[in-house]
Amino acid sequence: MMDFRKIIRQTVVEARADKAYTSLYIGGVALSIMTVLIFAVIYYVKIAPLAPEVNRERTLYVDLLKYTKPDSTSSGMATLSYRGVKEFIYELKNVEAASAKHDSRATVGAVGSKQIYEITTQSTDDAFFKIYDFTFLEGKPFSATDFQSGRKVAVITDRVARKVFGTSENVTGREFLVDGETYTVCGVIRQTSRLIRASFAEAFLPYTSVSGHDAPGWNPDAPFLGGGYGAVLLVKDDAQEKALRKEVAEFVRKHNAPADNWKLDLFNQPRTHVTAAFQEYPASDFSWTDVVIDNLAVLLALLLVPAINISAMIAGRMDSRISEMGIRKAFGARRRRLLSQVMWENLLFTLAGGAIALITAWIVLYFCRAWVFDLLLSSNEVVRDTTTITVTGDMIFAPAVFAATLALCIILNLLSAFIPAWRSLRHPIVSSINEKR
Repeated sequence: MMDFRKIIRQTVVEARADKAYTSLYIGGVALSIMTVLIFAVIYYVKIAPLAPEVNRERTLYVDLLKYTKPDSTSSGMATLSYRGVKEFIYELKNVEAASAKHDSRATVGAVGSKQIYEITTQSTDDAFFKIYDFTFLEGKPFSATDFQSGRKVAVITDRVARKVFGTSENVTGREFLVDGETYTVCGVIRQTSRLIRASFAEAFLPYTSVSGHDAPGWNPDAPFLGGGYGAVLLVKDDAQEKALRKEVAEFVRKHNAPADNWKLDLFNQPRTHVTAAFQEYPASDFSWTDVVIDNLAVLLALLLVPAINISAMIAGRMDSRISEMGIRKAFGARRRRLLSQVMWENLLFTLAGGAIALITAWIVLYFCRAWVFDLLLSSNEVVRDTTTITVTGDMIFAPAVFAATLALCIILNLLSAFIPAWRSLRHPIVSSINEKR
């Protein structure tokens, strides 16, 4: 039976005997795993159910549509119009909630103050707060009645409240200016991170309170096109998602049935959250095979290159221990037992490197978040206030991150240590004992 305490003691002795090797080994492992971990956390933030987007696995999006003239001589592609929201999105039956939103920017300030601030806003509806789970510090979301009547109320973040009112407490019911219009605060939420993109804003308004929200689309022949709206749909389960897709396909078929109608194309929407995370635009070519191959190539490059270097270091290390292994085999130690011991010794070094990598990755992700997580933001998204790119505990202190670290340690150990150790232990006993290094 393997004596792990003995292995640990022997590993410590080996580490002290050759500090340069130990430092290079652990440092190489730490650098490799740290890079992969940062890569993994970026994708974790993209797809994991993080507040307020806790329903990501049940959330679907309609962001873009296209109309083509019957003779194919003209076409248009844009976001949803108000009519598209009203006659298409809100009429869907196979959903738990259907919401429309319009992303924008606005200036806000206290009534009577000359100090104004530019913030990100979302003009949306009451269903939006059924899909996303915001933490309300006070007040509540605007109601269906507020939305239908176009009442000028707003949900703001605690950060905006502090900017405008000097405090985030007891501000519900107070008035402030949004692009010169007077709005009343109906609720205050905890500031979310810009990295949680679909739900991010610093103020949420009923879009019915915004002038021009019901403007007609760009083209009477393409009535659902051109209003700046995106749709978010929440389904109960996979069965309802399938029913929703059938419903959408049937809607498009009926809409396109008249021969003289411009033809509507939804580009296989609604898209799931995972698809939307990896496909920048609904109209762009997309293949899960390409996504998997591209990411596997990056992962293998990040793991294999250091694994090869570490393997070469271990091979040199094993050469210096050939005579030791020969003596131990002469006294009855079996090759499998010696191989297991060598693997455990190297795994302990790898785990030490993994621990350093985990801590270093956390530090890099927190202090360098503005440029590291820029990979999550679209290429045309201008971030004027990088303080909204916040990193929360559930993003980096997640069980999945710890599991990934452990898995990477084991994989890297197997990749780098097994072959040189196995080859070294194949030497005959006599030649191993007589080996001079």
